[in-house]
Amino acid sequence: MTRTTAPRVRILVLLFIAVTGALLAGAGPASAHAALTGSDPAQGVVADKAPTQVSLTFSEKVALNDDSLRVLDPKGKPVQTGSPANVSGTTYAVRLKSGLADGTYTVTYQVVSADSHPVAGAYTFSVGAPSRTVVSGTGPTAGGGVVGGLYAFGRYVSYAGFVVLAGGAAFVLACWRRGAGVRPLQRLVVGGWVALTAATLWLLLLRGAYTGSGKFADVFDLDLLGQVLQTKTGAALVSRLLLLAAAALFVAVLFGAYTRREEGEEKRDLTFGLAVGGVVVAAGLATSWAMAEHASTGLQPGIAMPVDVVHLLAVAAWLGGLTALLTALYRAPAETPVEAAAVQRFSRVAFGSVLALVVTGVYQSWRQLGSWSAFTETRYGQLLLVKIGLVAVLIGIAAVSRRWTGRLTDPAVRTGKAQKTQVRTEQVATSKATGDGKRTGTGSRDTQRAAQLARQRAAVDAAREKRLRDGDANRFGLRRSVLAEAGVAIVLLAVTTALTQTEPGRTEQEAKAATSAPADSGTRATSGALTLDMPFDTGGTDGKGVVSIDLDPARVGGNEMHVYVQRPNGRAFDVPEVKVSFTLEAKKIGPLPVNPDHITTGHWSANGVQIPMAGDWKIAVTVRTSDIDQVTVSKNAQIG
Repeated sequence: MTRTTAPRVRILVLLFIAVTGALLAGAGPASAHAALTGSDPAQGVVADKAPTQVSLTFSEKVALNDDSLRVLDPKGKPVQTGSPANVSGTTYAVRLKSGLADGTYTVTYQVVSADSHPVAGAYTFSVGAPSRTVVSGTGPTAGGGVVGGLYAFGRYVSYAGFVVLAGGAAFVLACWRRGAGVRPLQRLVVGGWVALTAATLWLLLLRGAYTGSGKFADVFDLDLLGQVLQTKTGAALVSRLLLLAAAALFVAVLFGAYTRREEGEEKRDLTFGLAVGGVVVAAGLATSWAMAEHASTGLQPGIAMPVDVVHLLAVAAWLGGLTALLTALYRAPAETPVEAAAVQRFSRVAFGSVLALVVTGVYQSWRQLGSWSAFTETRYGQLLLVKIGLVAVLIGIAAVSRRWTGRLTDPAVRTGKAQKTQVRTEQVATSKATGDGKRTGTGSRDTQRAAQLARQRAAVDAAREKRLRDGDANRFGLRRSVLAEAGVAIVLLAVTTALTQTEPGRTEQEAKAATSAPADSGTRATSGALTLDMPFDTGGTDGKGVVSIDLDPARVGGNEMHVYVQRPNGRAFDVPEVKVSFTLEAKKIGPLPVNPDHITTGHWSANGVQIPMAGDWKIAVTVRTSDIDQVTVSKNAQIG
């Protein structure tokens, strides 16, 4: 690492730590990538009477169709009537047929969140008493299966195509203008355009099946395609195709008229025009992602969308430019090798891109996670840790590349190379002159033979120049380090693609909190279930918290009981022991002890809890927080 690189790396590290700490410390509530946060009837409830409707509450508004919400009887037949509708806020309901028989019913849902991702799932509730059900594989296949895999691949190709197209063009205009006439670079950028265009069309065709039935045959359903075009995601994909038409014109000028211009004021004006036009088109393409995905919903969308655009442009400038540099180092013709000055210019562009990535990436991390615990407790956070690790590896390899770049541009090294090259050139010129003299003496008998010899000499000279270029130890070291960077970048792009399809950690934690633990204190009854919240304090260190009892269906006979223990801040509290007892003092029954099984952190459960008769029962809970610290808290509740 050069002396100028070390301070810059330290600045990046300090900036990352400072901004991350400040943002995560002040995180507030938000959501994106919808999750189910509530339902009525609730999961596992045994209701005395058949409900008239089923309602689901999500963490954000969702899009539905006629089959988005279905209710199936024990034999697997649908019992809903009409189409699901939005009843209030983020709650959606569908009405049920009257006179439903006793038994277990299955609710399936399949919706599309505001950030364009399909959300599907299922749960059961019972009427009268639980029963066997023939429903299996209850969850719809939207977003999964073969179509889901093909859609994910299309997303990866679209990101890769954008990175190569935008980054490759930026490398030519900002770092190596002579590269506009290099055929391998032209093929690279055009290949990026073709990949992005083909992937966009592919995603447009797959979209209906991806968010709907999950069947590959529906890819060619024109009616389904018409529905997709009316959605936000469909509009984003169509706008991307229109921008790609403008990008095709940009590429044609860059590799056509631009290469034929002589150096001068006219070419400088064309360079400026291409730069402005290229930035506008690239920003528009990046916006087509931001307007339809995570950035467009949840917390601060007005800030998140521009930040997302800058993030994508920085990724393209760094990784796409890196791909273009690798192509130039390995495939550029011997007569037009990439200059050390161009490599140095790209090094500065890459550093600026990394700086932008750090700032925008920290903001995105705060927005999608919201807490430090989400890094390890959610899949999004775990993938993000992998991405951060890969970026750190890339920065480390980039530091090595900067060292090779410094040696390539070192005046002493360049002077030595120039002297060696001059000696070799003089030797070659002398040998040519000798050969020409001999031929002059004998005369030219065959013009065609002379032209053939000239072509052979040109090929030999090009091969010699290539050997001299490839024999440069500094250039060889730079090629290897850039190749390593490109390999890590491919994996990084795959992880980034997976992140865009993963439920943000903030939403995942909110959904878990909403469905697994009660939010208020007191006694609540929902669809026949009973919930009691009781604060406790064992008196020892770390002895305060809240214990919640869920009893379902809270009636005479067998019941299912769940016990949740939380700290005052709402986080799960994994205490050593929890015991529960039931006492009906009016009839001198009890205490009836129940020892629930430990399920997970802060969660205990017991099945078949028998309540012999209806009445005002005293429910006592003993919580032990250490070997010597424990307390018993109790509340009365009407059961049966």
